[in-house]
Amino acid sequence: MAKRVKQPDAQVAMMNFIGRENNFIHFQYEKEMLQYQMMKAGDDGAAEESHRMMLQGAKTSKLADDPVTHMKYLFICNATLMTRFAIEGGLNSETAYNTSDLYIYNMNKCVSVDEVLELHYEMVSYFTKCMQNLKKENIISKHVSRCLDYIDRHLNEKILLEQLATHVGLNTSYLSVLFKKETGLSVSDYILRRKLEVAENMLKNSDYNCAEISSFLAFNSQSHFTESFRKKNGVTPKQFRDREYRHHISR
Repeated sequence: MAKRVKQPDAQVAMMNFIGRENNFIHFQYEKEMLQYQMMKAGDDGAAEESHRMMLQGAKTSKLADDPVTHMKYLFICNATLMTRFAIEGGLNSETAYNTSDLYIYNMNKCVSVDEVLELHYEMVSYFTKCMQNLKKENIISKHVSRCLDYIDRHLNEKILLEQLATHVGLNTSYLSVLFKKETGLSVSDYILRRKLEVAENMLKNSDYNCAEISSFLAFNSQSHFTESFRKKNGVTPKQFRDREYRHHISR
């Protein structure tokens, strides 16, 4: 059972007093939110602003006695808010959450304040880059955006046009035309492209064999997976993995 905080009102009041006495005052809300708004807008200065706020947060709050642990808690708070603001700005929710998870996971390996700060700067820069890329793309409708999100969440399943139409509340004919108009691809071609992109990542970064990847991504057969992959990349999945492996060991 979690340990309860005794007399929280009194402790918070004491912390307020100590903060005032030592001039340790938390940020104004508007100033704190600026870094997230800058990231959401794709502003190149977002990482610098967020870094500055992290340094200031190290002085104006105390989340743990150990400085590294304290900075890690600030990192997690920032990652959480960066994720929410990025989603509000149109970033695919799975991409946003997975980005946050990845950076928090890597944060746990940091052993110094400087390492946490460096990784934090990289995280904010990456979120900002994602938002910049979004703004370069054509603006898409809410219906198609929901389709893209649904597809990314269900790449390990067979996805049918009828399922997407039901999900967004449109008839199949209209959705098919709208999707092609806004993405430049038919629904089936887009789904195939995303599955192959995931397959490429799995071949680069995992030990799953081709049959396992084909099954995981719900291809009709391994031969269908291999042929589709070859058409897109000019090589078979095995040749792709061997090439990436040779590139990796040569660096």
